[in-house]
Amino acid sequence: MQRADQTSKPAANIAVAVYATRELSLRDFDHAAWAGAPPVQITRYWSGADAPAERYAEARLLWSETSLLVRYVCPQAEPLVVAAHPQTEKKTIGLWDRDVCEIFLAPDPNVVERYFEFEAAPTGEWIDLAIHWTPEKRETDWDFHSGMTSGARVEKDRIAILMRIPWDDWIHKPQKGERWRANLFRCVGKGETRGYLAWQPTRLPEPAFHLPSVFGWLHFQ
Repeated sequence: MQRADQTSKPAANIAVAVYATRELSLRDFDHAAWAGAPPVQITRYWSGADAPAERYAEARLLWSETSLLVRYVCPQAEPLVVAAHPQTEKKTIGLWDRDVCEIFLAPDPNVVERYFEFEAAPTGEWIDLAIHWTPEKRETDWDFHSGMTSGARVEKDRIAILMRIPWDDWIHKPQKGERWRANLFRCVGKGETRGYLAWQPTRLPEPAFHLPSVFGWLHFQ
């Protein structure tokens, strides 16, 4: 699996999705195409405080004619917090209460308060949601169906998670050079020591990721 130091680092608030001419499968964790995607390092908690290295996450992004692919690689130095009997046939409500990696996407950068939430767990479980955020409330479309799929690989001391998000009427296929708003996250651990890591920290009083005004930029290269 490719390590973080094999490509140059992106700017602090820019993630780059590199075009892939080949359609990768959810088992292609080690495909050479990932080496060409700049790593996005997720190293801070939602508050902006530095997280310990054993909780970091690295994300890389590829896009193709059919979909967006996101790969997370995370050290796993503590027991997994996962479902005893996972199911992957449908979305798992409440997945955010366990170990999970997430990406929020706002395809229209002029309407960043309307965005999509995608999560996947080390078990291969997943959830997709459509969000309309306002300062007063957050409206969630629990029945939103993107057609996303996910895969996972658990090793002795790290995990890898893949998400595939297909293009459709809601999440259109981008043009090269297009920019969306986005944020990436990892939730790990449980209880009082549970960690909520964010690429672009929200710095809210309590652990929370839903603040579109702090989203970074996703550049399609």
